Amino acid sequence: MRDAEKMGPWRSGEHGAAYRAEGQPVALVRLEVLCESLPGGDPAVVRGKNGQPSPVVTACVLRSCTVQQWDSNEPVPRAELLAGVAGKQGLLCLLSDRIDKEVLDAAGSGLKVISTMSVGFDHLALHEIKKRGIRVGYTPDVLTDATAELSVALLLATCRRLPESVEEVKNGGWTTWKPLWMCGYGLSDSIVGILGLGRIGQAVARRLKPFGVKKFLYAGSHPKPEIAAEFQAEFVPITRLAEESDFIVVTCALTPETQGICNKDFFCRMKKNSVFINTSRGAVVNQEDLYNALVNGQIAAAGLDVTTPEPLPTDHPLLSLKNCVILPHIGSATYTTRNTMSVLAANNLLAGLKGEPMPSELLL
Repeated sequence: MRDAEKMGPWRSGEHGAAYRAEGQPVALVRLEVLCESLPGGDPAVVRGKNGQPSPVVTACVLRSCTVQQWDSNEPVPRAELLAGVAGKQGLLCLLSDRIDKEVLDAAGSGLKVISTMSVGFDHLALHEIKKRGIRVGYTPDVLTDATAELSVALLLATCRRLPESVEEVKNGGWTTWKPLWMCGYGLSDSIVGILGLGRIGQAVARRLKPFGVKKFLYAGSHPKPEIAAEFQAEFVPITRLAEESDFIVVTCALTPETQGICNKDFFCRMKKNSVFINTSRGAVVNQEDLYNALVNGQIAAAGLDVTTPEPLPTDHPLLSLKNCVILPHIGSATYTTRNTMSVLAANNLLAGLKGEPMPSELLL
């Protein structure tokens, strides 16, 4: 293997000859979040520094392709992405990389496959991708458990006011035991509404059931009686979900139908002591309407792992509220999950380049 050629933050190098006969480099790969388990079991985040690729990356991609890699922990700047993708046959991207018509035009007609290291695909211009006959790989299922765990953790932290309590301990607000100080809301004997009973929604319900939840409601595009039977969950209109739930967890996909669906009307229907959690996509929520609902006491609290935009500006009004817990989109952020996502994304890429069935293909 020859020394990698540095091109600013881009890093290039040829590895293997499986696709060399096709001429041009075949993969523009962004791999800085790939994880591996080091000897002794210590996790490490590999960013491709000093041209040394992760063994995971080497096994999955570098042995077969000519690779151009963005060697930075920050997203690829737009101009760099447009220049870097030119002439490539494969693209591995993250949810923070917007792959639209402009990027596809810059790549040219040789682009065969796009592999995204995410379960969501709202950052991909699917209509344009389909028109060009480009295949798409994604990483569902592997992040279901991690995201469900985070959803439950965020719900508990929000309804029991854990971030507030930690701050009170740190700033001296904890002076003595007080009967109603830092009181929140418990899950036992409650009604939980889930907006989107897909893989993650089901996993959330499965984890909440042992807390003694009295009833599960769910809303979505259509009823799922066989799935819902596990939780004795009732399919209801979204208006009823808002009106009757003590806790609402949003896990639906972002689609034209769900964009902005959690809006002023939705929050006005919710109980004043209810808690709203969103771990799906930020654009499902009208954030101005959510802010007003929290300030005006229409709902008790909210917990968000996703926002619009991401990252949320530090002067955003939601960040000033004690009853709004915001996390930096860490639903899948466990070492095991990110490693599994990375390998799946790489294998999707390779399968697409070979013209073989992908381990996980998004059918367009």
